[in-house]
Amino acid sequence: MHTAVSLLAGAPAQLLPARSLMAFTLASHIVLVPFGVALPLITLIMHGHGLRRNDPTALLLARRWSAVMAVQFAIGVVTGTVLSFEFGLLWPGMMGRWGDVFGIGFGVEAWAFFLEAVLIAIYLYGWRRLPSRTHFLLALPLPAAALLGAFGILAANSWMNTPRGFSLDPAGHPVDVKIWKAIFTPMFGPEYWHFVVAMLVTAGYVTAGVYAVGWLRGRRDRYHRLGFTIPFTLAAVFTPVQLVLGDSIARQVFHKQPVKFAAMEIVWRTDTHVPEYLFGRMHPDGSISGGIKIPQLDSVLAGFRPDTRVTGLTSVPAADRPTATQATLIHWTFDIMVGIGSVLVVLALWYALVWLRRRGLPASPWFFRCAAVAGPASVVAVECGWITTEVGRQPWIVYQNMRVAEAVTSTRSTSLWIMFGLVVVVYLVVFGSFLAVLLKMRTRWRPADGTKGQGLPPAEGPERETPEKETPETDTPYGPRSAGSRP
Repeated sequence: MHTAVSLLAGAPAQLLPARSLMAFTLASHIVLVPFGVALPLITLIMHGHGLRRNDPTALLLARRWSAVMAVQFAIGVVTGTVLSFEFGLLWPGMMGRWGDVFGIGFGVEAWAFFLEAVLIAIYLYGWRRLPSRTHFLLALPLPAAALLGAFGILAANSWMNTPRGFSLDPAGHPVDVKIWKAIFTPMFGPEYWHFVVAMLVTAGYVTAGVYAVGWLRGRRDRYHRLGFTIPFTLAAVFTPVQLVLGDSIARQVFHKQPVKFAAMEIVWRTDTHVPEYLFGRMHPDGSISGGIKIPQLDSVLAGFRPDTRVTGLTSVPAADRPTATQATLIHWTFDIMVGIGSVLVVLALWYALVWLRRRGLPASPWFFRCAAVAGPASVVAVECGWITTEVGRQPWIVYQNMRVAEAVTSTRSTSLWIMFGLVVVVYLVVFGSFLAVLLKMRTRWRPADGTKGQGLPPAEGPERETPEKETPETDTPYGPRSAGSRP
């Protein structure tokens, strides 16, 4: 509590509850984002594989994933709507002054959201009702709609980090807005591709992790093998790409937001031959305790030379930079994100080497244990990346143009704390319902997983009877199919 008070000393009383509420809702919503952005693509890859190979197992997986995708989208509607209202309710100063400049991003996201809802409805309706090729072709725009939604949100966020595309009149209000410059800011490209690949990696590892757990529990049938292989392969291919993109965006931050970079690397004074600290804590006087110090490495990583000059936090007044506590938080989340990404690269290489040598999955149970953990670890990395991006911009809500304290609502802090409590209760109910629905779907699907009528070999272990109300024929995506039938 003392830390929170010190961070907000001299700030409006309503700033702490407003920031707490926004942080909670964003942290909750971002858990769903990988599936909203990447699960449509993963599902369609599985769907296309099933049609190309005339494989009922792949089609069954695609159909089930489409149901999960629809449930996730419905939950995302709730959490996304709450966030939309919060921008106007909690930060009217920002929206009132700058909405005309960067609001186009939210407009694009809203249209993409609507389009994605229509396409998901058509995709769900099409199973067993449309010819297989027509059904698949109608679903092809789904990943593009998801990427368009990410485009809108990242355009708005990158503008907040590197605002462009406007001039200021004598009163400090933006005029002469140039939409294209406001959308395609210097940070847009690095942020967008880093974000999209992070969503693909996270959704791939989380989806594969479900089947990795089944594999460890003895369900070694083709259903679990295929359910694991396709999403894990996608994630493994993009993992080293993400490491390169992450290095690129960190270097862009070094050039475009040097004070944020100083906070990420806990650099107090501008200097050359700057060491890299793995974790560690920065104190208000700039000293650092704990962590592992690697001489000159920070300068090398920033500019490929030990004599690269790295800007320190003291290059700007204290009121214009993150505090020592905030810098420590940013540094830790950045290190955790990079650490998880590095371990995932090792896991991806393990998978690739075994696949190239034996054209099969690794046999070691430790591989599948690591694969099961990779999903939650990826979600943690996404959360850490969001914290690094948003807290690293403090105290600015629009970098070097408007402070967070200037944008916050004038609503009484007591009312905001009550709102915060209500939102927490609502989110607990919403996410609890989401989990309950997923568990119910799993319970309903599991008895049919090993039936021969679905093209699935029986799982190892005791045989399980298929209830009469869920025969293989009723769960087959396009009805009974002969071996020689065309998709």
